[in-house]
Amino acid sequence: MTIQKRTADLLDFVRSKLKMSPIVLVGITILFVLLVDNRTFWSIGSEAFEGNALSFVGFVCALFCLTLAVFSPFAFPAIAKPFAIFILILSSITSYYMDNLGVFIDREMIQNVIVTTLTESKHLITFSFVAHVLIFGILPVLVVWGVQIKKQSKLATYGVPIVVSFVSLVLTVSLLIVDLRTYSSVTRDRRDFLGSYQPGAPIFEAVRYANMMRKTINTVAQPLGEDAVKGTAYVNAKTPSLTILVIGETARAQNFSLNGYGVNTNPELSGSSVLSFRDVSSCGTSTAVSLPCMFSKFGRADYTYEKGLSNQNVLDVLSHAGLVVEWWDTNTGHKGIAERIPSRSLATENQPEFCRSGECDDGIFLDRLKTYTSGITEDTVLVFHQIGSHGPAYYLRYPLEFEKFKPACRTAEFMNCTAEEIVNVYDNTIAYTDKVLAETIAFLKSQENLSTSLLYVSDHGESLGEGGLYLHGAPYFMAPAEQTKVPMILWISDVFASQYNLQKECLADKISLSFSHDNMFHSLLGMLDIQTRERNPDLDIFASCKLTK
Repeated sequence: MTIQKRTADLLDFVRSKLKMSPIVLVGITILFVLLVDNRTFWSIGSEAFEGNALSFVGFVCALFCLTLAVFSPFAFPAIAKPFAIFILILSSITSYYMDNLGVFIDREMIQNVIVTTLTESKHLITFSFVAHVLIFGILPVLVVWGVQIKKQSKLATYGVPIVVSFVSLVLTVSLLIVDLRTYSSVTRDRRDFLGSYQPGAPIFEAVRYANMMRKTINTVAQPLGEDAVKGTAYVNAKTPSLTILVIGETARAQNFSLNGYGVNTNPELSGSSVLSFRDVSSCGTSTAVSLPCMFSKFGRADYTYEKGLSNQNVLDVLSHAGLVVEWWDTNTGHKGIAERIPSRSLATENQPEFCRSGECDDGIFLDRLKTYTSGITEDTVLVFHQIGSHGPAYYLRYPLEFEKFKPACRTAEFMNCTAEEIVNVYDNTIAYTDKVLAETIAFLKSQENLSTSLLYVSDHGESLGEGGLYLHGAPYFMAPAEQTKVPMILWISDVFASQYNLQKECLADKISLSFSHDNMFHSLLGMLDIQTRERNPDLDIFASCKLTK
């Protein structure tokens, strides 16, 4: 018997047995999702309401009533089934990432999904994901598709959804009032509780994202730092300067042996006279947030998507000062940061040595740099936006011959790997980044006709199963240190240190101090001696380490 025949038989059976009104269909759909697609929600709730089961039941009933009140306006004959199908498919998708990877679907995560590429997202479409959606999404959808909607009078058709919505709101308020103090305490202390509720949380966050985009649809970046000029370091310079700013992807500070990690993931950098800052915090837990935030003049507390979009960034300021600034990328693009400077994508180049499975690793940067440097005649800043340690397909981020730590997880299906294999494959990505950075530094050392430096900092970290969390993108208020602590590594040549009056010993004394992406904007300007009123010396890591002449 073919799949088509089985499906047709199932639909015929459902049609012959199930007839219901639109409001009943919507209500059953909500109940199904609540019971089946909310494993994390039930787990967090049972923990938050431990010893108070009756209050937990009351809160869940109130949440069901509230959801029914919000969704009742969709309980009309023409749209009830399509709406129920949408909710079932959406919840099966979001529950997979929530329940299996600990990924919360908040506004920032939705933003991250929207700006991702097919190359990046394809690794998230695994066999277990497809199986989950088939079982908890497609099969229920087939049942809904076969349901016959009962015919109703016009009064019932238009009146029932309104009445149900009103009554549900009254019930919601009544249930919450019974134990309002407990409910207020739980939702205040455990913000992850409501954040895990399907389908309420994803839909609410999608509305927030849509509103954010609506507000910025005609936004034009306002000029910033147009007063910027080169400082005295450039007056008697004998050679042009070249600064490489490497923006790592998904690298967490905890897995760098330079920072005390017990596995030797930095064998090459450890001999390269670099400074590794050990306590650096990211602006966000996803690329879509952290990347534009770290280049903006706003700190994490003040940064918003709207502010980032409506203001130029530090790369613009460097350009205003007369430096040549370019953005090179093996990742998913510059997220609007390099809108006003030259940029090039190296992610899908046709070069077998670095590009496998349609994706290029970060080794391609140095290959291009070797050609580029011969033409440098002006002070230059190159930004390398790495693919780095981007998951879940970590094994694609380095050539197979560089697989140092074994056994390594060579699949995007984490459930098919042990905890050790996941950590090993991630450590291999860090070791490959170590190699790329060390070779880039070695090349810069050899450039006698240039004053060279390199600053590496990651956009955010990564969870590898700690506390049941994988990947990144957790809301910042609950994100573990694995997602918010990032590596920051500095190398400056003797020529560069002399030209820019930088004391290496002074900088070395700062490696254990606390810094964050908030320091990036001001420190880049300070490091490169760019004079502008936009630079805040208090946030400039280099300010106190400059020799006065």
